[in-house]
Amino acid sequence: MAPPTPPPAPRSGALKPLLFDISKVDVNAVLLNREQIGKMNPHRDKMALLETIVHYTPDFKQGVATWNVRDDEFWCAGHFPGNPILPGVLQIEAGAQLGVWLYNSRWPKPHLCVFTRIVAATFRGQVKPGDKLVILAEEIKVYARKFESNIQGAVNGKVVFEAEISGISMGELPG
Repeated sequence: MAPPTPPPAPRSGALKPLLFDISKVDVNAVLLNREQIGKMNPHRDKMALLETIVHYTPDFKQGVATWNVRDDEFWCAGHFPGNPILPGVLQIEAGAQLGVWLYNSRWPKPHLCVFTRIVAATFRGQVKPGDKLVILAEEIKVYARKFESNIQGAVNGKVVFEAEISGISMGELPG
């Protein structure tokens, strides 16, 4: 008699859990808007990707932000004509901006932070105009001049990207 057949290995498209439970987070709430986020993050104009912060823990170890992806975004015409798909690098950048906001919220004055590392970035789905991208960040480590975070994005509850990022402070922002 032949041994039983093992169950199939999970496919890469299998449902991936979120970094942490957001079932009680209202992703339509607005704790901080783009202008308020800008007080802690140096990103401006078209590169200020976070629209709202909808949740964060008092210790700034976890946060949730949103980006309502519009059809007039700067990348739509060229990525790709007739079938716009949000570039993965911008998804990672949005997650990094949330990580920077969490880091900067700990200090009396915000810092200019830059990427030092992106590890194991995985893209699991497409983000298109009309989608609400829900972005999660969870601190791994934080130091005086450096932070490491897990980041993730979801559309309609399905994970579309994830990565581990690191950033370093280049000093306090002027002003």
